Amino acid sequence: MNEPFARIPGTSAQAGRHAAARAESRMLVDGALVPAADGAEFENRAPATGAVLGTTAAAGQADMLRAIEAARRAFDDTGWSTDGPLRQRCLRQLQQGLEAESDDLGTELVAEAGAPVMTLSTAQVGWPLAQALRYPAGLIDEFAWERTLDGGGLFGARNVRTVVREPIGVVGAICPSNFPIEVILNKLGPALAAGNTVVLKPDPHTPWNATRIGRIIAERTDFPPGVVNVVPTPSNEVAGLLVTDPRVDMISFTGSTAVGRAIMRTGADTMKRTFLELGGKSALIVLKDADPVAALRSAAGICVHAGQACAATTRMLVHRSTFDDMVAGVSAAFAAIPVGDPADPATMVGPLISAAQKARVEDACRRAVEDGARLVFGGGPVPDLPAELGGGTYARPAVFVCENPDLAVAQQEIFGPVLVMIPFSDDEDAVRIANNSAFGLAGAVLSGSTDRAMAVARRVRTGAIGVNGGMFYGADAPFGGYKSSGVGRQCGIEGFDQYLETKTIGCRIPKRQ
Repeated sequence: MNEPFARIPGTSAQAGRHAAARAESRMLVDGALVPAADGAEFENRAPATGAVLGTTAAAGQADMLRAIEAARRAFDDTGWSTDGPLRQRCLRQLQQGLEAESDDLGTELVAEAGAPVMTLSTAQVGWPLAQALRYPAGLIDEFAWERTLDGGGLFGARNVRTVVREPIGVVGAICPSNFPIEVILNKLGPALAAGNTVVLKPDPHTPWNATRIGRIIAERTDFPPGVVNVVPTPSNEVAGLLVTDPRVDMISFTGSTAVGRAIMRTGADTMKRTFLELGGKSALIVLKDADPVAALRSAAGICVHAGQACAATTRMLVHRSTFDDMVAGVSAAFAAIPVGDPADPATMVGPLISAAQKARVEDACRRAVEDGARLVFGGGPVPDLPAELGGGTYARPAVFVCENPDLAVAQQEIFGPVLVMIPFSDDEDAVRIANNSAFGLAGAVLSGSTDRAMAVARRVRTGAIGVNGGMFYGADAPFGGYKSSGVGRQCGIEGFDQYLETKTIGCRIPKRQ
């Protein structure tokens, strides 16, 4: 049996050519693969090299409105929302189609997202492909769609009350560029299994993985026309129609906190349900008795995929008694982390997604020094990059020491390979510093004592947290944030519940004659 993703081309340039030759450039609207109505296209650029990979249909207003109308009609006028066996069959067909094209999916992610090959078998493709569709497809049979309330309450024993769970309707799914397949499948799976229809808007930096899904749906599955629509566009105005159109019942968004706030404000006019999985500034808490080797390994983890992960633990809190040694160890570990071509299996740090994001990371590092944080390693341009990567958007990993946890570098999400190290005096102080954040998405605690680490973890106000290397991820595990990290949960029963409405029916049973 072949090793998963063993056939990814050896360089990003080769991956780009391979991806371009197999890419789907059309959008999926009302069951058909079509170009934009006005013929418009936009460029898909490789972050690893700066080269243009190819083009994708650029949806305009007419295309988005047509997709919304198709999704509305498919929900209102077909049996999709009530036909559980059809939904299961379609999801399983999509699963089979994705598995058949998994190597091409991986190559596309290397090419258009700059995803390191080492991430493909885990969070980029392997994990979501294993669970993201299978788990919610199973819930179609297992979920408690109805329940009867005991007794008749105030209205007598012959008043029967039934609580019914129903799909919410048309879902607008807006997805990011960092882990596009993972996020798309963990939105499509539960939304479709619950009986909704979907208009999917992928990030314009990574459109091809989504348009591939559209083609698989059109060619390999029995999804009725309009149930899934894939509408790529570089226009925020066109994407915004999902948020303002009253025919869309819910927005499921993963991305920045700033955009999430805007969606919530704008969607309020039509009283849209909103699920928002937003940014983070998560804390890695290294207690006094923690294993230093495990701490260094966890610290280096924020560099994977150039730090472009909302759950990355970019604040490292270390007990003062071990702080100086840990700073030296982390700096040495970061110096050994390879930065370069994401197609190389040894690469941990590939490119940032765009020149604009690279500029934001560099600006955050400059401001950190100006504010008084101490740069102890990295920052600036990546040395010794080969010529073929010269047009790429790479950032050298950076480590800052920050005695003041209120500085911007310790409070704002940077979304790059930047670690802030902060000392603490005791467990109480560690919890206080960890909770001193507008965010609350994820985190981690390391200790020689499981009980001690668990006690700290329970007090950190965050949606998910790992203890001593424990992993919280899974299609059956709810994920989302406290505070500015979002509203609602993705995955698990709680995530499935996001895509359902609740109806209570009271029925008076006549007395027998």
